Amino acid sequence: MSMLRNLATSLINAQDERIITTLPKAKELRPFVERAITLSRHAANLEGDNTEARSVHLRRQAAVFFHSGNRQQKVSTGRRGGERAPRTAGVLALRRLFDELGERFKDRPGGYTRIIKLGRRDGDNAELAIIELVDNQREREAIEAAAKRAKSASGGKKKSAKASKEVEETKSRRGGRKADKTFEKEETTKARGRGKDAGEPELEDQKPKGGRRAKKTESTSAEKDTE
Repeated sequence: MSMLRNLATSLINAQDERIITTLPKAKELRPFVERAITLSRHAANLEGDNTEARSVHLRRQAAVFFHSGNRQQKVSTGRRGGERAPRTAGVLALRRLFDELGERFKDRPGGYTRIIKLGRRDGDNAELAIIELVDNQREREAIEAAAKRAKSASGGKKKSAKASKEVEETKSRRGGRKADKTFEKEETTKARGRGKDAGEPELEDQKPKGGRRAKKTESTSAEKDTE
């Protein structure tokens, strides 16, 4: 019983709300600590008259699952009336159980913990496991990050759908004003591929064909004709 109380205190007071222990201890701890959480959940759901008295009664029932406070401690620590040591971890665990966890699991009918197997430990070959509280801070952050990623992905899909719709409406490669300026007809594109300008076909026939060598050949033939 003392071992289960220590494990329950460590689990409730853990910053990341998880502890690593052996698998048999985790299986024994799970129903033990969930009974204490159920009492805090009942206290959070109290309604009607005498709610304060019933809450105190539930708190006293849950105190059995943790070690007591400074009952067996001396009056002072150190020499000549030094300051009294702080309250034990059991009192802090009981306070957190009713102030925070009771409100978190207010609408949850059970299943407050989770066991994750880790494999066997070197040395004694004991099977290790993680026991943690569900709906902890790490899980909430992961859910928020997944929701943000899904939202950004849906936003990207909407933008791509809008761009494709603009392309269909303007019948161009790209949507928007820039696409309207750079858009050209299919006949012009085909004519450019053949080296012709579809806008001025008559001027195309009058252009000299070839480069400098062609010009020299034409002038030489003209001189021979004059001779």
